[in-house]
Amino acid sequence: MSTVIVVIHLLLAIALVTVILLQKSEGGALGIGGGGGMSGFMTGRSTANLLTRTTAILAVGFFATSIVLAVIAARSRAPTSVMDQPATTQSAPSTPSAPAKPSAPPAPAVPTGPSAPLTK
Repeated sequence: MSTVIVVIHLLLAIALVTVILLQKSEGGALGIGGGGGMSGFMTGRSTANLLTRTTAILAVGFFATSIVLAVIAARSRAPTSVMDQPATTQSAPSTPSAPAKPSAPPAPAVPTGPSAPLTK
């Protein structure tokens, strides 16, 4: 179920970016669609209305799928606590091994006298 919603979400995102880039820019930025002359299929005003409505519909669909995906993610991740988990015990090894003999302690260092005579 979530895979289908993710695919729909991605298609809506791509369509939304495309429709936004097709709109005529008032500031001269990325408006690919351009106003052109009156010889086109639709007039400038009707094209703007169509693209505006399409953008709004795609944006609503994008937000809806975003919310649905967030709810699905929250439900699939159940809250867990360390206190709810059973205590784990370490099992004893099946074959006991002999304890290792401790190594001999290092020999104490021989104290040396002062390197310079002490004066009183």
